[in-house]
Amino acid sequence: MKKRNKYKKFSVWLGNTFLIFSLLLILSIIYVSKIEPNWFEIAPINLTIPNLPKTFEGFKIVQISDIHADDSMTQKKLAKIVRIIDKQQPDIVAITGDFTTKKTDVATTTLLETTLRELSPKEKTVAVLGNHDHWSDANQIRNILSNSNILDVSNSVYTLERGQDKLNIAGVDDYWANKSRLDLVLQKLPADGIAILLVHEPDFADISSVKDRFILQISGHSHGGQVKIPFRKPSVLPPYAKKYPSGLYQVGNMIQYTNRGVGMVKPLVRFNCRPEITVFTLNSSDRA
Repeated sequence: MKKRNKYKKFSVWLGNTFLIFSLLLILSIIYVSKIEPNWFEIAPINLTIPNLPKTFEGFKIVQISDIHADDSMTQKKLAKIVRIIDKQQPDIVAITGDFTTKKTDVATTTLLETTLRELSPKEKTVAVLGNHDHWSDANQIRNILSNSNILDVSNSVYTLERGQDKLNIAGVDDYWANKSRLDLVLQKLPADGIAILLVHEPDFADISSVKDRFILQISGHSHGGQVKIPFRKPSVLPPYAKKYPSGLYQVGNMIQYTNRGVGMVKPLVRFNCRPEITVFTLNSSDRA
């Protein structure tokens, strides 16, 4: 009789344990696949820039990266991202590549064009391409950017002028796809005015920083690893995003910032690595 009671208690305990474990597993799956991927972090970054002209004091750049328009990036989700960006009232919006993953079909094109054209910075939306853009259809991505009123600055420079002062927004095409031409960018870059560089792959900072011409490089590509175990470096990172995987770094005299992206690649989960919208505000070193 006692053995039967013990067996019954054990069966109840085992059943309850299994039920709790199952519930935790279901909740965990919901969190990493549905909640965190849609829980956008607005990351404010205040940068003190030596020799920043007073005319560009408080200049605001909002960066997103790695949209990865596919089954996980719905029109509703991308529209929410655009609303968040517009709410920041940016001077410039910068998108650092990987607009798609592998599709540039009608649905993907429509998703990107109808949503991204709603961006409304005070000056301009600028972008460079990423590796997935080249692996899918770079020409189609460039058409999408043009139709969305986005300026492609891949291997080029966009210069803002306020009186005699200049702020140069430069970009290189994708490094992994062997399309980057920093030499052309430096040829086009005006001799005066501070310069900011857009590059999809963050580890390109080791190349761009030695030119001692850019005060800031902003990148994406890494997704922050998508899954980050606390107190550990992300275990899965793509090539050219292993040295500077997420956040702010000092590389020589240049600041490097790596955005975690707003989209995902498979597995379509995020843990301890929320999608990010970065808001840079430029301040002069002699600000009163």
